[in-house]
Formats: sequence, structure tokens, C-alpha cells
Amino acid sequence: MDADLIAREVVEPGTPGLAALADEFGPEILLPDGKLDRAALAAKAFGDDAARGRLNGILHPLIGARTAALVEAAPADSVVLQDIPLLVEGRMGAMFNLVVVVHVDVAERVRRLVELRGMEESDARARIAAQATDEQRRAAADVWLDNSGSEDSLDPAVKALWDRLRTYSANIANSVVARGLPALVEADPEWADQGRRLVERLRFVCAADAVRVDHIGSTAVPGLAAKDVIDLQITVDSLDTADALADRLAQAGFPRVDAVTADDPKPAYGIGGEADPSLWDKRFHASADPGRPANVHIRVDGWPGQRFALSFRDWLRAEPGERADYLAIKRTAAESASGVSDAVAATERYLEVKTPWFDGAHSRVEKWIEDTGWTPDVG
Repeated sequence: MDADLIAREVVEPGTPGLAALADEFGPEILLPDGKLDRAALAAKAFGDDAARGRLNGILHPLIGARTAALVEAAPADSVVLQDIPLLVEGRMGAMFNLVVVVHVDVAERVRRLVELRGMEESDARARIAAQATDEQRRAAADVWLDNSGSEDSLDPAVKALWDRLRTYSANIANSVVARGLPALVEADPEWADQGRRLVERLRFVCAADAVRVDHIGSTAVPGLAAKDVIDLQITVDSLDTADALADRLAQAGFPRVDAVTADDPKPAYGIGGEADPSLWDKRFHASADPGRPANVHIRVDGWPGQRFALSFRDWLRAEPGERADYLAIKRTAAESASGVSDAVAATERYLEVKTPWFDGAHSRVEKWIEDTGWTPDVG
């Protein structure tokens, strides 16, 4: 679905969209035959932030409504691709399962606009200057495709992306989650941005039903080697709320998993005064995206498991010695699981080795909380 084509459709002669533009920007944006003079409109709208805001205020609701109708009409087994030039500027990334940015260097963008579209260079540069920066686009991109080369140079990357999307779509339809073997990899600086995008996506899906959403676990600790799986925690007011979120999360690409084999530290019941094991209960979902495995833990606000997930992350960030100790036990656990080929069985083996370490870690975290006065940051 091409947002540019939809944008043209909603301002055809006789449409309310074109009438609204003429009222806002004047009849001089119309050609003699009544069609929109796009160059005249661009000259008025793209050199001024306020004018561009008025333009978007007219067009975006119309484009959104038409797009929603097309999505609703798509066959159930479709992979729906939406080409949205202003997705980053509109901060719409969280609405989608995956965001792909197709990048071209500024000089090449200008050349193509001038040579292929007949645009004046000054107009081309003004339009580019009004758009998101490359840094903003990188921050929004789950997938970055560099299209600065020849037409066929991008083919392998596009084919790989299509294979990922096709598998992702089938996984969502069949409630299948992406699993991998519990192998440790060196810390990836991209984990922070990947976690932030997933947090934003989950916040959008859960809306007011989430008290907070956080990136937790080892991938949230800078410099710590970990399994290449992003762990996230949705905090809710009750397990009933967690259950009510299940369908929404599944449709968004996070099916529920009943047999929990995630990396889920849980100290022995009774440590720290929590004698009721049900206070560690949660709901668990995982990502269906084969290109970005993720675990989603849903816990109740203030319960020991919810509190421990946040304090354990911050404790590791603050204590280099504890971080090194944790890494050592993780390496031992990964080595123990390395000979198991089945992902579920390997994860179970990994946890068998690692979980006992958390009994002592829990006590040390509680002592650290007492000494530092730690409280969760604003989620």
C-alpha cells in the first residue's frame, strides 16, 4: 500500500480533501482543469513548519482512513506492506510489526529528484531538509536497506527480508514463537535501540492496560555478553489484565507461551520474606519474528518478580564485580547446553545450571537496594 498513491487519491477533483486544501492554501494551488498543482502546494507547504503542519493536519486523517479500509479488505493470509514516506516524522513506527527504512545518501536523493522527477534543486533540498534526519531514521529502523547503488544490488537483501516477513506472518497465524539455542554472544550495541523499539511497540499495543513496559535482562546491561534474545517486561495491575492482553499481543506478533522455558531468574520461595510462591506468577509471551527473538514477561505491579526484574538489571549495571560473576555462571550454563540440539531442551539445561545462582544473588540485590535506596526509574 503506497501512501503517496493514497495521498493522491484523497485529493482528486471533487473530493473533500482537495476542497479543504484549496480553502487552507488558496485557489492558486489548483490547475485550470481543477486538479491539484502539486508544485504550487509544495512551494507553500514545504518551506514553513506551520504550513506543513496544516497540510499534514488535512491529509493525514484522510490517508489514515483510506489505508485502514484497504488493510481491512486485505485477505487474512496477506503480508501487508505499507510504504509511508513520513512514517518517522509522524512517529508511527510502534503501530507496525516491523519498520524498514530504505536509505539513499542526500547527494543521490537530490540527483534523482532533479534528474528523474524534474524538480528544481532548491525545491529538492528544501523537501529533504523538512524530512527526518538519517539518525532519526536509523533509530526507527528495524531493518536498514541501503539503496544508493544499482537497481539489482539490493536484490539479495530484499529477498532475505521477504523470507523473514513470510515466516513471521506464518508464525503469527499459527501462534509460533521464534526460538534459538542458548548460545552466548558478545554484547551488541544495537540491543539498546532494538529493546527501545520493542518497548514502544508493546506500549502501543497495551495502551492504558500497561502500568509500564521495560527492557530487562542481560541485553539491557551495556557490555554484558548474552543470548541474542531481548527480554521485556510489561507491568500490569493484575493477572486478569495480563490474560485480557493475550489476543492483542498475539495479533501484534507476540503469541502466548504456556510452557515457560525463557531465561527467567526466580530465587527460592521464601527468600526476602515472600513466602507465597504465587506472588512470582506471571504470563509469558514471545516474539514470532525470526529476525528478532524476544521474550515478554507480564508481571503484576509491586509483586516480587516484577520488582526483582528491574532491580536485578540495575544492580548488574551498577556492580561490575557482580556482572562478571553473573557472566561466568552464564558461560558455564551455555557450555552445559551446547551439546543439545533442541532449542527447548537446551534452554532447560541452561536454566538448570544457572538458576541456583539466583538464590544468593537475590539476597545480594536486596542488600544493595537497602544500601542504595534504589527505586524503579520512571517506566
